[in-house]
Amino acid sequence: MDELTEELRAATWTKSSYSGSNGGNCVEVAELPRGRRGVRDSKNSTGPALVFNTGEWDAFISGVKNGEFD
Repeated sequence: MDELTEELRAATWTKSSYSGSNGGNCVEVAELPRGRRGVRDSKNSTGPALVFNTGEWDAFISGVKNGEFD
C-alpha cells in the first residue's frame, strides 16, 4: 500500500458542520502530513478522497467564503 493511502486510512476525519444529521450531502475533512487536507464523501468512507496541498486548500476555502460555489 502506498504512503498516501496509509495516511488517509490513519487520518482523523471530521464531518462538515454544515452537514445535517439526515444523511444528506455530507463531506468529511482530515488534516494530513505536510499541511495537506483530505476530503471525502461521508457516506462512502472507503471510497476515493480528494487531497489538497496547502495552497489549493487555501484557494478552495477562499472560494467558499467568497460564494464562488453557490
